[in-house]
Amino acid sequence: MSAQTFHATGAADEATQGYVVDVSGGDWDEQIGELGMHPEERIVVNMGPQHPSTHGVLRLILELDGETVTETRAGIGYLHTGIEKNMEFRTWTQGVTFCTRMDYLTPMFQEAAYCLAIERLLGIEEQIPERASAIRVLMMELTRISSHLIAMGTGGMEMGATTVMTIGFRERERVLSIIENITGLRMNNAYIRPGGVAQDLPHGAIDKIRENVPLIRQGIHELEKLLLEAPILKGRTKGVGYLSLTGCMALGITGPVLRSAGLPHDLRKLSPYCGYEKYDFDVITRTGADSYDRLCIRLDEIHQSLRIIEQVTDELQANPGPVMVEDKKIAWPSQLAVGGDGMGNSLEHIRTIMGTSMEALIHHFKLVTEGFRVPPGQAYVAVESPKGELGCHLVSDGGTRPYRAHFRDPSFNNLQATAAMCEGGNLADVIVAVASLDPVMGGVDR
Repeated sequence: MSAQTFHATGAADEATQGYVVDVSGGDWDEQIGELGMHPEERIVVNMGPQHPSTHGVLRLILELDGETVTETRAGIGYLHTGIEKNMEFRTWTQGVTFCTRMDYLTPMFQEAAYCLAIERLLGIEEQIPERASAIRVLMMELTRISSHLIAMGTGGMEMGATTVMTIGFRERERVLSIIENITGLRMNNAYIRPGGVAQDLPHGAIDKIRENVPLIRQGIHELEKLLLEAPILKGRTKGVGYLSLTGCMALGITGPVLRSAGLPHDLRKLSPYCGYEKYDFDVITRTGADSYDRLCIRLDEIHQSLRIIEQVTDELQANPGPVMVEDKKIAWPSQLAVGGDGMGNSLEHIRTIMGTSMEALIHHFKLVTEGFRVPPGQAYVAVESPKGELGCHLVSDGGTRPYRAHFRDPSFNNLQATAAMCEGGNLADVIVAVASLDPVMGGVDR
């Protein structure tokens, strides 16, 4: 191969900081040898934002020396939605519909953090019915299972293990069928509302949960048998994406990544909310601080979530009651029902407010269109999402809309670890390390 081969001259191009390339002739082996004489030449690769294993529109700028990653930078902002800004132009209740779409795989956690912050500003935290709090816990733990199954399924698929994805998504479908039965929607539910939840559990929901819990547990055992002792999986994940406890603390990392470094940090135990202190469950930790341990933690956390769900269903069956705060100046007035058209007001409620009570109709109209007022002040409330600490900081100026809403999304903070986890490793290990973080770009960009 001698004619028309690429010839790199020794003159550096000022604009590109590289070498001038022309198409004059030359021997291929000579050209390769000449290029090899310049080790300062670097290769910069863009992984994303359109890439099948960056968990959305994440851009990683990688500097390579052969197959070794020498520098990693995360480029974000490609999915920016302006959700937090848009919330300033909607009522407090309408804000639920926005924040549920941030991390679209964990909608219940954004809704819970947001509503808990509103309730703190209103000073009604102690007035939330116990049944409403129990339903919130039920929905959050179902969502935690769903999120972890996505993390493991997509992570397995990225490594070429398609069966991990098919089993993971099969079990997630069981979870989503329960969530859809209760809320009317599979995702972006807007079910948790200021003061409680949108509606009580429908008839047969607890029976459906109890039927599916053993099936989900069986599916998780299948995943464990498929994954945990597989030598190929261990070879791809053990020691990959290592981040020590010191690194986690320095970067503000939370969730399974932090617990894989040995620290039992879980807000459900350290700062209980929604009555988590009533339930018996364990905080799972390991000490390997690598991608394999994060996988094991997610599997074990699903078992703990199933334990909580079984306790909550017993409580909900034994203790009927209201699911919305009594204060009619705050409580959403409509009585929702799941019908053929999805979810809307029940016909019985519409007949009541339209035909028998003009006052109820006026109140309904005012509360839905104008919304309730929240006293001036600010509040920060954090919940333990599947990915780490999810916080909501709300500021009120006394109006019917948030003056400012800002979320601390764990995916945003956890992505800071990409450089520490990937530099010095192989290019293929970047995919495993990012998958072990489980970032979702809807929550990062907001």
